[in-house]
Amino acid sequence: MKRTRQQSSGGDLPPDSLAYALFHAAHLVADVIEGGNLTLRYASLAQKNPDWSDSTRGAIRDLAWNTLRDYGRGDLTLSHFLSKPLPTPIHALLLVAVQRLEQRPEQAHTVVNQTVEAAARQNAGFKGVVNGVLRNILRRRAELPAWRVADTVARYAHPKWWIERLRQQYENDWEAILTTGNLHPPMSLRVNRRRATVDEYLSELATVGIEAQRLANDALRLERPRPVSRLPGFEEGRVSIQDAGAQWAAIWLEARNGERVLDACAAPGGKSAHLLELADIALTALELDPVRAQRIHANLARLGLDAAVKIADCRFPADWWDGQPFDRILADVPCSASGVVRRHPDIKWLRREADIAAFVAQQASIINTLWQTLALGGTMLYVTCSVFEDENRCQIERFLARHPDAELSAPQIRIHTMLPTIDHDGFYYARLRKKPKHG
Repeated sequence: MKRTRQQSSGGDLPPDSLAYALFHAAHLVADVIEGGNLTLRYASLAQKNPDWSDSTRGAIRDLAWNTLRDYGRGDLTLSHFLSKPLPTPIHALLLVAVQRLEQRPEQAHTVVNQTVEAAARQNAGFKGVVNGVLRNILRRRAELPAWRVADTVARYAHPKWWIERLRQQYENDWEAILTTGNLHPPMSLRVNRRRATVDEYLSELATVGIEAQRLANDALRLERPRPVSRLPGFEEGRVSIQDAGAQWAAIWLEARNGERVLDACAAPGGKSAHLLELADIALTALELDPVRAQRIHANLARLGLDAAVKIADCRFPADWWDGQPFDRILADVPCSASGVVRRHPDIKWLRREADIAAFVAQQASIINTLWQTLALGGTMLYVTCSVFEDENRCQIERFLARHPDAELSAPQIRIHTMLPTIDHDGFYYARLRKKPKHG
């Protein structure tokens, strides 16, 4: 995705205008094209603009996220109208405009004019190019569907290697996985059981006109996303945002009162908090990144919970382990994140197929090390947010072959491949038990 970057001079576009949203969304897309992390870049941009209204934030976010979900289609479209590469911000601006034209064809005139206005603030020398390209696209819009159907990457809006890997692994489900990966993600809540019951919080949501569906694990999926500022009791720690699929982790680990529990890759702290909400445990939360570790502290403080948060690499227990074995270990390991791409659409364009082998090696190193710290008869829950089998089924099969003292535990939840649906993201769970010496 690499292109040559030129710095923007900014501008004085009205914050409530489409041009303003296009301008900033294009910079986020340009950052990703250059290898940046979309979530981090958006957070940085929002922090620099604390006066943005919810509508301005939402417009910029929607434009950027939707453009990257459809990057394969947008880039193919532009390839038919560009004779040479453009500066990255201008190319990104055109990608955002193409996506907006797809979403709102009835606003074509406004979209073109506002995009040209944004281009003028970005680099006035390219106003004519932007205007010409977009008007050519509108004139030939009837040709776009055929171009996209003929191109695999454009048709499925995923990299070719990704498509082929899913096709090989999920003969009957690969197209559904790709389609779901291009949708808007659901927004789900987790009620803090120490401060409210699920029924009580559902009633609070109904009182303020927020519709929610209660799922099998008591996650509450909102009918449509809302800013956290509009969620009753959020600042008071009554509720947290957490994908419904992720909420199975604490439930399936089944930590009990008085146990020593390790969350080995804990940031931003959602699963740690859920564990503490469900049982009175002595929890150690590990995180390698000091900045991300601060998010664990912040989340626990908001919820009125406490854990021993340590900044350390879980693969080096001499740096953090006191030698006392853990009864339960949550190993939510780093992975390709291929199950959450609708939530983080930059991942599918930045990830390379060669990255999978590196993740697999890292995961193996982590669980091999953590196994040493688990008590006899103890439970380790292996979790990824990936749909690739190398990181999931194959990883666990290799682990079991290496460790004769390991076995799959609890038949109803020992292995669970959770493909993304309208209710939750994609996850993989494997519950492992360390055999006692006598069986």
